[in-house]
Amino acid sequence: MRGCSEGCWNRPSAGCSAARRRLRATRWSPSLLTRQEAIYGRPPLKTAADGGFASRDNLRLAKTRGVKDVMFAKKRGLGVLDMVRSLWVYQKLRNFRAGIEANISRLKRAFGLDRCTWQGWPGFRQYVWSAVVSYNVLVLGMLLPAH
Repeated sequence: MRGCSEGCWNRPSAGCSAARRRLRATRWSPSLLTRQEAIYGRPPLKTAADGGFASRDNLRLAKTRGVKDVMFAKKRGLGVLDMVRSLWVYQKLRNFRAGIEANISRLKRAFGLDRCTWQGWPGFRQYVWSAVVSYNVLVLGMLLPAH
């Protein structure tokens, strides 16, 4: 499963997507950028991606689609300044990605997100979404002021 979770430990996840089949690690699907454009009406200004997606082709694809800063977890021969405007931006995006990984870790540990045993593709999607919605309800509950 490849998932996309946006947020931070103290903010609800803004989205989740599950690929029906595993994406090839070196090929960045343009549908990821298209999905963001459909939700927000424009391409993201910055993006942080797994090191498996690091390649010149994926960097070029993101830049031509309007993404200003692209951070890959592994450089794979790409220069930091080829990906982003400054080392400061690179570090901020790297830390943001670490927060996303923390969200995924929390979903696995606190909500028992593990190997899905629910039947078929609809069951898999229900399994993932139930964990994400539960996580969001918990985070929203923690953000409410105590009376």
